[in-house]
Amino acid sequence: MRKLKHLIVTGAALLASQEAMATDKTTIYMAGDSTMAIKEIKDYPETGWGVPFAVFFDEGITVDNRAMNGRSTRTFIEEGRWANIMETLQADDYVVIQFGHNDESEHKKDRYTTPQQYKENLSQFINDVRKAGAEPILMSPITRRYFDGENTIKHTHPYAPLVREVAQREKVEFIDMEVVTREYFQAMGDRDSALRFMHIAPGLHPNYPVGVRDDTHLNQLGAREVAQLVLAELRKREHPLSKRLRKPDPKHLALKF
Repeated sequence: MRKLKHLIVTGAALLASQEAMATDKTTIYMAGDSTMAIKEIKDYPETGWGVPFAVFFDEGITVDNRAMNGRSTRTFIEEGRWANIMETLQADDYVVIQFGHNDESEHKKDRYTTPQQYKENLSQFINDVRKAGAEPILMSPITRRYFDGENTIKHTHPYAPLVREVAQREKVEFIDMEVVTREYFQAMGDRDSALRFMHIAPGLHPNYPVGVRDDTHLNQLGAREVAQLVLAELRKREHPLSKRLRKPDPKHLALKF
């Protein structure tokens, strides 16, 4: 009888533990453009910062990167991509929202979004996420790497102030990645920051036989460092996600430089 009771208690405890683990599952959805997105092999080494970001967290966190090349807030809605996130979003999930590069491209009519519509779309995203019981994390777009002389990166995002305006009005968790990344790459200078973007000389890479010089999109190194900058900002805020990081291998704790 005692053994039976022990088995019942043990089974109940195991079930409760499994249920707790199941309810501890959290998804971070990522809604954005090419600077965040997963790439096709034909585009490598171009890498969105959402790719390395996805491996930072413990097993209870799933990062679902829905960002897509060339999308603005308007086209993300029109193509049903936002609705698809809303269909599976659960209470206590997170949605990282970062648009701007394509919204502000007035010469590209297929994606351009007026300033007013851009702000309205961001507010819609925030309110939709909150209605689902989840948490939005709003970000301004990462900087473009255009140096004005040798020491200063130009301000090339006319929509960045609009994101700040929405963040203040909606009182949402906000990371000003336009400022964070501009200051980070600016401190490196022109030469070293170029190593983080899509700069490849002709004849070196089969995906880019004639070479490429792209100061908008990150390579693998740049993407990892931008993802680390996002994590550093979450840690500064003592955000709950900063407590859900992957546990390091003990042998990595002993490494010295």
